[in-house]
Amino acid sequence: MIYSMTGFATQSREFGGTSLHLELRSVNSRYLDLAFRIGDELRAAEPLLRELIAARLKRGKVECRLNLQTLDAAPRELALNSALLARLDAAQTAVRQQFPDAAPLSVSDVLRWPGMLADDSPGFEQLQPVINELAKAALDELVATRQREGEKLVAVIRERSARMRELIAIAAPRMPAIVEEYRARLTQRLQEVLTSADEERIVQEVVIYAARIDVDEELSRLGAHLDEIDRILKTGGASGKRLDFLMQELNREANTLASKSPATDITGVAMELKVQIEQIREQVQNIE
Repeated sequence: MIYSMTGFATQSREFGGTSLHLELRSVNSRYLDLAFRIGDELRAAEPLLRELIAARLKRGKVECRLNLQTLDAAPRELALNSALLARLDAAQTAVRQQFPDAAPLSVSDVLRWPGMLADDSPGFEQLQPVINELAKAALDELVATRQREGEKLVAVIRERSARMRELIAIAAPRMPAIVEEYRARLTQRLQEVLTSADEERIVQEVVIYAARIDVDEELSRLGAHLDEIDRILKTGGASGKRLDFLMQELNREANTLASKSPATDITGVAMELKVQIEQIREQVQNIE
């Protein structure tokens, strides 16, 4: 399969009164470029996420967002830290012995004391298997979207390639006719200037002209490059860089064809070839 580098996926899981939310976004890039937006309480998950993403994707700029939210509707158990409460009580007794007039701690003071209420939210060790499952599901979704987008790109490339083959088929048979037209024009001009045309001189001039405008090699290479594009599309896999290289080669041949062009219709073919190549190149930039 051919995969695009553009995709989006999101997955959520509820666990222990909390909700884990993972979001993956990817766009085109020359290499695999990973960026993470993770809360401090889940920062330890970054190596795991990096490893999972790198195992599934070859290219693309991928942004990964992972956050943990407490569910307001979820019942929470309030548990006092007994050891801290005992130490706080002992400290208060000692203080009031020295300062009898000091106000005692209120219930709200005790409950707000740092560490007094035990945190019943799950720790990272409990969340790690859930994050692993979440990431795999999100990557499956992301790869599926990149695959669907890749199928659309392949369809566009095949359509443009077919049009380029049509243009090559138009140009190839025109060359002998163009040479013959040149022979006729040259003969007529010589006859207008001289009483008789030198057939040997005409033949020499026609041979030189034919060699100068010969584009058989360029047309053959254009066809060979299009064959290679078809082969790559059938083979699939990470092929964006190879296709991008072929676009450069196709453009070079189209430029040579335009520079050698002996007639306006061939110039038109070369220009349209360049348009088709540029349209394919734009699609190739998004292929993994």
